Amino acid sequence: MRALAAIILGLGTAAGAWAQSPLAAEVRALATRYHEDPARIDTLRAAVTEAARSDPHVDNLLALAQIAFLYGDVRAKTSEEKLEAYEQGRQAAKRAADAAPKNARAHFWYATNAGRWGQTKGVLRSLFLLPEVKRGMETALELDPRFPQAYVLAGTVYYEVPGLFGGDLEKSEALFRKGLEIDARFTGLRVGLARTLVKRGRIAEARRELQAVLDEKAPSNVADWTLKDSGEARALLESLKGRS
Repeated sequence: MRALAAIILGLGTAAGAWAQSPLAAEVRALATRYHEDPARIDTLRAAVTEAARSDPHVDNLLALAQIAFLYGDVRAKTSEEKLEAYEQGRQAAKRAADAAPKNARAHFWYATNAGRWGQTKGVLRSLFLLPEVKRGMETALELDPRFPQAYVLAGTVYYEVPGLFGGDLEKSEALFRKGLEIDARFTGLRVGLARTLVKRGRIAEARRELQAVLDEKAPSNVADWTLKDSGEARALLESLKGRS
């Protein structure tokens, strides 16, 4: 599933921290326009990896967690490359969370990279990570209740995980809707909500959400909309033809 991916980019730490690191600022800017030059992700990942090694401040570590996630989602060609990128992002975010436990982005990036690693590996093969992912997403939302990307993550976790292990479609729907109250133009939230509605058998509502994604003229993250959300919405709409 790519829903998680809808997520997630365009984040940073506090404004002052980002200002300390030009590379971190560049990662943050690239997160909303990577569709213009996807290969820039590769260059920045290498540069930020080195920066975090030589100067492991929180802003550099968060930039590494973000660019590693982006590399895994957009540039990695194999499962092995994806797993390596998400693990790199998870470890960077863990160091950031250890250094700045009140930083919502640190907990978010830890949970996001861990969750994406689990998706790539297979949900049932990575259930051991679920407590960490839940703890990270819950902490991020406690620290910043107006954090749309964290609602994407939380909604997706409750959608993806089997009910026997804590999945809950009602919670998933509520989380996606809460995120949309905060940012109605964050199209990854609508894709996630539509998937949940399909699973709940509410096809007409799902179609409306998917069409809203395709009709969006000013998405919060134009890169996500261009390379991920619009394509997913179109494909899901096509798969719903003939269903009522």
